Amino acid sequence: MGVTKKPDLTDPVLRAKLAKGMGHNYYGEPAWPNDLLYIFPVVILGTIACTVGLAVLEPSMIGEPANPFATPLEILPEWYFFPVFQILRTVPNKLLGVLLMASVPVGLLTVPFLENVNKFQNPFRRPVATTVFLIGTAVALWLGIGATLPIDESLTLGLFQFDIGEEEGKYFRTNLS
Repeated sequence: MGVTKKPDLTDPVLRAKLAKGMGHNYYGEPAWPNDLLYIFPVVILGTIACTVGLAVLEPSMIGEPANPFATPLEILPEWYFFPVFQILRTVPNKLLGVLLMASVPVGLLTVPFLENVNKFQNPFRRPVATTVFLIGTAVALWLGIGATLPIDESLTLGLFQFDIGEEEGKYFRTNLS
């Protein structure tokens, strides 16, 4: 239920602005004809012009022809499936991997309940929802980046390599240098 503030038409300052046509900031501006007739067509035509211009200036190149007998070395899904692909790839038990993949939409279904725990809209006043969002985003990015790497570097993102058994006392090295 929205609350609408009605203008005080007895105010002489507002009446003077209305007489000059400058009072729409107080009571809102009608969508017809100002927005729908004058602004929207310009925005739509501008969007179409930008799309056509980009298509002409930078056309999409056709890739190599498909060969059903030549399988690529590593098959990757589309980028938006990288996190769940990484879950399925790294979990040794396939049933557990499928259950973890199914937990992603279940976790997304719980987000509205976490959002409505607090009545505030400021993220700093909703610590539970903000923490869940930040941890979920970090895990999704970590899994998504890891899916593009080989399986032995995917969990550490290639920053660390565990070399157990090469030399005594030297268990891992970093690739940061």
